[in-house]
Amino acid sequence: MARTLPRTDVAIIGLGWTGAILAYELSGAGLNVVAIERGAWRDTATDFPPSWAPDELRYAIRLDLFQRPAQSTVTLRNKISQTALPVRQFSSFLPGDGVGGAGVHWNGMTYRFLETDFRLRSHLTKRYGSHILPEDMTIQDWPVDYKDLEPHYDRFEKLAGISGKAGNIDGKIQPGGNPFEAPRSAEYPTPANKQPLGSTLYSKAAKSLGYHPFPVPSGNLSQSYTNPLGVTLGQCTYCGFCERFGCGNYSKASPQTRVLPALMLRKNFEARTNCNVTRINLDSTGKKATGVTYVDKSGETWVQPADMVMVCAFAFNCVHLLLVSGIGKPYDPVSNTGTVGRNYAYQCTSGVLVKLKDTILNPFISGGAIGMSVDDFNGDNFDHSGLGFVGGGVISATQTGGRPIGQISYFPDDPKWGSGWKKATKENYQSVYALGIQGSVYSYRDAYLDLDPTYKDPYGSPLLRMTFDWHENELKMSAFVTKKLAGIGKAMGASRLAAYPRTAPYSVVPYQTTHNTGGAVMGDNPSNSVVNRYLQSWDVSNVFVFGASVFPQNAGYNPTGTVGATTYWALDAIKTKYLKNPGPMVPM
Repeated sequence: MARTLPRTDVAIIGLGWTGAILAYELSGAGLNVVAIERGAWRDTATDFPPSWAPDELRYAIRLDLFQRPAQSTVTLRNKISQTALPVRQFSSFLPGDGVGGAGVHWNGMTYRFLETDFRLRSHLTKRYGSHILPEDMTIQDWPVDYKDLEPHYDRFEKLAGISGKAGNIDGKIQPGGNPFEAPRSAEYPTPANKQPLGSTLYSKAAKSLGYHPFPVPSGNLSQSYTNPLGVTLGQCTYCGFCERFGCGNYSKASPQTRVLPALMLRKNFEARTNCNVTRINLDSTGKKATGVTYVDKSGETWVQPADMVMVCAFAFNCVHLLLVSGIGKPYDPVSNTGTVGRNYAYQCTSGVLVKLKDTILNPFISGGAIGMSVDDFNGDNFDHSGLGFVGGGVISATQTGGRPIGQISYFPDDPKWGSGWKKATKENYQSVYALGIQGSVYSYRDAYLDLDPTYKDPYGSPLLRMTFDWHENELKMSAFVTKKLAGIGKAMGASRLAAYPRTAPYSVVPYQTTHNTGGAVMGDNPSNSVVNRYLQSWDVSNVFVFGASVFPQNAGYNPTGTVGATTYWALDAIKTKYLKNPGPMVPM
């Protein structure tokens, strides 16, 4: 039988970037805040000391920091006509587990979305006509625009200390930055990182083709920095252990290094770890949340009453909680009704391998977000007339590491075993460079999330079912942009080159990206969205949803910067509007 705890003002589900920011801001507003985290407590000094934390086998191969399918998983099918089966080993995407969430193991790339990304449908149909969009594509404009979010992007970048070079300050193009970016109100809080050899060669080649390379906006800090919370980070040491690792050098921005040191001093904040929230509880009307139910590590069930519930888990887990809690109407692709689970989108990654003869790249001198990008083929930065697709991606050269197990690249015709493989390994380590694309994925009627009718999680709830496959639009986009990237590779002087555009069907086996979005999208009315422009549930006004699950579709960028911006945007409304007059902030 569940035991009931004393009421709190705010219950936060998940203590990653969004949960930590919310907890700090709302406890600072005088509210009592409880954060409930499924995974373990993680601290920089004790969990990631440089003396032993860079363990590739433990973290990159055995995935120590990630959600285990035994905790919770999803089922997958490519088509509605198929039977979904459980994902028994995460590979294509890697949900985080524990305090800090994906903010612990991320690489640190922190882009702002393009202005047109926020008014995508209206922009594309105005420029090209409605015929440009496939009939089953369900993209929609965001209920906020870039100007709404700009000050909140700036706030998140200052919190994290992002290193970069502005390309557009108040409408004036800045040399060395991204000329395609939307106007910024200020320069990045820290300068761009110094570039290793690989990304330097990439930048020169891109310029020779008339493109506009710029430094990747990076959470791997170029210099020491103290953020507005009074927390200090050190300079990145280019150790090469970012992706899938916690940073023991206090160099990579994370909830642990940017927010938690200040948050944990608050006496009106409490973190409960190894506790899995199984349901958001509703009153008899179904229109108000009364708190949450969770199960602790010992298996005991607790009810935490709360006046407000903040859903801050990974995108899949946010949607799953809404569905099992009966908040909102589940999406039905056949009747095209309902909203919860609608507009799921992934990200269409691809890449190019280049062999640079007589070049010593020293790939171990690296960082997760240290590199150069080209935005000439992202979003609608180029003319799509006659191409047969919309969308695009940022194409980059990031030297993320030189780990011996997982970060040596091979060409398709390289030997897979024996002395030939050893020879290829020796030759490729210093001379083969991997170039990558983060491509957009737009939303479709048949790409969605719902509850699986067969499989259940350890708590007796149905697993989340994922229905997704690549559509022709994304495959054409991937082929086009990958060809452009191959052109840069050739201009680098590659003696060998292999291009890998995305091909169908979607498979959950190879790692692609953890950038899952949608399912609880924000919109301007309840017919096309789960939450309003302030991330407040249309159906239960004291429930708010944060993170990438609120994106109506996915752009050609990493999502973290926009997750941070939308969090601060919603927080501003909560503190200035909702707390003064609890209830719906947008009329239905």
